[in-house]
Amino acid sequence: MLPSKQSIHSVADTLIKVLYPIRLGATDLRKEGEDYYVGYLLGTALNALAEEAALELHYQSGTPTQHGVTSPEAQDAEHRIRKFAAYLPVIRQRLDSDIQAAYQGDPSARSRDEVLLCYPGIHAVMYYRLAHELYQLRLPLLARIMTEKAHSETGIDIHPGAKISEGFFIDHGTGVVIGETAIIGKRVRLYQAVTLGAKRFVTDNDGQLQKNYPRHPIVEDDVVIYAGATLLGRITIGARSSIGGNVWLTHDVLPDSNVRQASVLHTQYRDGDGI
Repeated sequence: MLPSKQSIHSVADTLIKVLYPIRLGATDLRKEGEDYYVGYLLGTALNALAEEAALELHYQSGTPTQHGVTSPEAQDAEHRIRKFAAYLPVIRQRLDSDIQAAYQGDPSARSRDEVLLCYPGIHAVMYYRLAHELYQLRLPLLARIMTEKAHSETGIDIHPGAKISEGFFIDHGTGVVIGETAIIGKRVRLYQAVTLGAKRFVTDNDGQLQKNYPRHPIVEDDVVIYAGATLLGRITIGARSSIGGNVWLTHDVLPDSNVRQASVLHTQYRDGDGI
């Protein structure tokens, strides 16, 4: 029996309410009831997540489905979810830094609450940061189901295996793709339709695709990548660099670089000249 997509989606939505109860929780929630509300939701979500984690561990074991989840698998799942729960305050801190980066980086943002409620990039990053911890706990199926929920809702595709530091901002966001082994430093900003992808897929002697090797870009601190840029392969974009729109990049970039397309030739014609 496989983990339930519906259950994992519900858990993700509940955990986001736990992280921001007053802003994203029940509309009638008051400050005096916040602790009880968070405690109830957190317990419900973690119990459900532990059940789904046990199903994934059972699936990973290759044991026939009819045998059901074993006691050791259930105990292992509970142990991993306790670790996940202990990391939720760190996730909240990183999300706060992402929201601050969006507020500071977008002149149209009127408040941090507007960023939290309205920005698809923040929505996608919330699910990613939760899913990344599940991925780190060797629960990749749960993690992928969680990020694909955000992908379907925002058009932003972040693999849970990617490593993304704090202060991350995706502006507009539609069409952004971030691959499994990408590494993104602090205070990085991406615009819509940016791809951090693989240049090629390595095969073994039998022609089967190899997995679990570094194949996506490393983006260092304070880099800005503009709309439509495509960065492929295990290249490094040096700190404080700016990558222009629609650039196709497959080589390293030194720190403090400014990468643009070749200049466009613009000639003005009159009275039919040049036809």
